[in-house]
Amino acid sequence: MRYISAPWRDAYVRTVHTMKGCVLCRALKIGDDRKARILYRGRTCFIVLNKYPYVPGHLMIAPFRHLAVFERSNERLSAELADLLKLSLRVLKKTYAPQGFNIGMNLGRSAGAGVVDHYHLHVVPRWTGDSNFMPIVSRAKVVLEDLDTTFSRLVPHFQRMGRKGR
Repeated sequence: MRYISAPWRDAYVRTVHTMKGCVLCRALKIGDDRKARILYRGRTCFIVLNKYPYVPGHLMIAPFRHLAVFERSNERLSAELADLLKLSLRVLKKTYAPQGFNIGMNLGRSAGAGVVDHYHLHVVPRWTGDSNFMPIVSRAKVVLEDLDTTFSRLVPHFQRMGRKGR
């Protein structure tokens, strides 16, 4: 197997076993949306880039409140989650012109949730052929854009288009 350097994962890999608390709540407390990679803050939910994306533009929508059980969300929170999904789709279509999307939640550890206690909705833009051969033949994943570039491309659209929706 060949190894491909991914230095941005070092801090996470070295500290994941000692991390306390929730990564989503921690992002909200940083106080610097660029550093936290928070693209948009709504009234009850926010949109944040996935720190370990499958493809450029992979983002997550989560409530501000630390909630594990989606079905316990009130109507206002659920409605805004849906509105922010619509906003995310519009922005991603405008910015990246994907040919499709994967959208979903992993609820519970056995469902593959990496963040078990704070539910969030993944929005993953997709293109025909984007599942390249690298994961199959070399057990490596190649993402074509770093997170700072993705953030800089997306945030102006979220700010402009999000204000229009209010």
